[in-house]
Amino acid sequence: MDRGRLLKRLDRAWEAFKQSYAGVPDAELLEPGVTGAWSIKDIIAHVTWWEEEALKHLPLILAGGRPPRYSVTYGGIDAFNAWMTEQRKDLSLAEVLRQRDEVHHSLVAFIESAPIHEAAGDTRFLRRLRLDTYGHYPKHARAIRLWRGRAALPGSLIASPPPRLQD
Repeated sequence: MDRGRLLKRLDRAWEAFKQSYAGVPDAELLEPGVTGAWSIKDIIAHVTWWEEEALKHLPLILAGGRPPRYSVTYGGIDAFNAWMTEQRKDLSLAEVLRQRDEVHHSLVAFIESAPIHEAAGDTRFLRRLRLDTYGHYPKHARAIRLWRGRAALPGSLIASPPPRLQD
């Protein structure tokens, strides 16, 4: 895949993610229960910290290194997500949205400058990028759309969260 196609794939998935919550009033972005106890704000923060992880680890991969395993460093992906949730729980919606835009812009700029050969074939670079970004966004976009659909039903009570998504 060439850089242009890679950037288009990333952009399509990113825009679909953002569209999943477009038009939701700010107060509803803060309502828990979209995915487990997470609100849409929490999901946006989650997607952002995985983009930050991509920005942290992709340069290491390009240099031939291997990122540390989450199982060793944090006790697993779930433990990492729980830790990051705790770290970001008190951020305002405005701050979460600011970070979302800033980090995503940095990620796109990084991809635009990455060695082109890393965008061809099935490389560790592309696998990591896919897992942290354009392969990750749709999982959360689906959960948000499902939640919005249930919330729109007359008399609907969102009593049970959707199935837990693996990251």
